[in-house]
Amino acid sequence: MRSGSQPVRAGEPVEIFLDGQPLTPWRLPPEAVLYRDRWLLAVNKPAGIETQPTPARFQGTLYEALLTFLHDPYRPLDRPQLGMAQRLDRDTSGVIVFSIHPRAHKGLTEALAGGQAGKFYRALVSGTPVPAEGEIRSQLARNRAHNRMKSVAKGGKEAITRYRTLEVFAEAALLEVQILTGRSHQIRAHLAEAGHPLLGDRRYGGPLSAAGAMVARQMLHAARIALPHPVSGELLTIEAPLAADLVATAERLRNGAG
Repeated sequence: MRSGSQPVRAGEPVEIFLDGQPLTPWRLPPEAVLYRDRWLLAVNKPAGIETQPTPARFQGTLYEALLTFLHDPYRPLDRPQLGMAQRLDRDTSGVIVFSIHPRAHKGLTEALAGGQAGKFYRALVSGTPVPAEGEIRSQLARNRAHNRMKSVAKGGKEAITRYRTLEVFAEAALLEVQILTGRSHQIRAHLAEAGHPLLGDRRYGGPLSAAGAMVARQMLHAARIALPHPVSGELLTIEAPLAADLVATAERLRNGAG
């Protein structure tokens, strides 16, 4: 039986799971805060950090780091009112918005789930999309055997992805991608099925090297989100500067480094 604080007797086997993550929990640096008021907190999530806790890990996730960041040392018994209405994949970087007041959570959830929010990404993909801009629309469902999302004829959830080519390189292209729905792995699955997987996206068949260098993670960055403020109704536009590794990869492609 797996349970916490269980005494171990002599001779009992003990299994240790190592996930390869740092033993020191990740903490949110102040420069990662993109927007904050009484109601909302928007941060620039780095790649390699889980958004939400998993059965194997609580500490070191973005959610746990935000609880620590918001903790008031003068009111130690008060738990921060942190509401999570969206998520980014572990190896996707960029802007993500949380509610930090109960009055904001419902409105934020409705804006993100109801199509009121504009969500724009930057993506480095293999090859050059033709046409240079377009829309991908399908029903997406999870393939349990491979833990991947795929387009199906029926039984999935509608997913709509728009893309626009910003720059073309010899072996890749830089895209602006807008998602009109928020399905799991939507951009990764749609672009892979279109024949242009994200560079570094091992799960969806993306190239693991570009311009003579390894690509350590999928080259996807949540660059901008525009949404109505859940309390005031004011239109907010929040941008996250491009991640350094994506900028460096684009520069190598631009220069034809090999």
